[in-house]
Amino acid sequence: APVIAKAAREARAAVKDRAPKEKKILTVGVVTKPFGFEGVRRMRIAELGLEELQKYVDTLIVIPNQNLFRIANEKTTFSDAFKLADNVLHIGIRGVTDLMVMPGLINLDFADIETVMSEMGKAMIGTGEAEGEDRAISAAEAAISNPLL
Repeated sequence: APVIAKAAREARAAVKDRAPKEKKILTVGVVTKPFGFEGVRRMRIAELGLEELQKYVDTLIVIPNQNLFRIANEKTTFSDAFKLADNVLHIGIRGVTDLMVMPGLINLDFADIETVMSEMGKAMIGTGEAEGEDRAISAAEAAISNPLL
């Protein structure tokens, strides 16, 4: 039961209504934190929401909106920056689901994913691709150096 929301308080409300964790349903929350310019009060509210949300999900992925400035330039619109963030999440989530449904070198089923992500707590998501002799190292470095994380 994925929970994707723009703000922690929206996600908390969505999860509390359904309480999937109580029903032993793997629940992954994906939320964003406010921009720095939105103020200390809004950030405090988001932090409190994240603490509360953590109680209701197995895994929580938090994308700080402030990090969008790392990938933006003067020509990047807010809409385009958010699309870039959405794309990172899409590729990451798709990568996990592809391991379950696409035949390949590594084949997993949902039970494998559930074992890894159940009760995980906070998590990060990143993807990397590479070719050549050091492709595994290069791909791993690309995955952990995503500017949005």
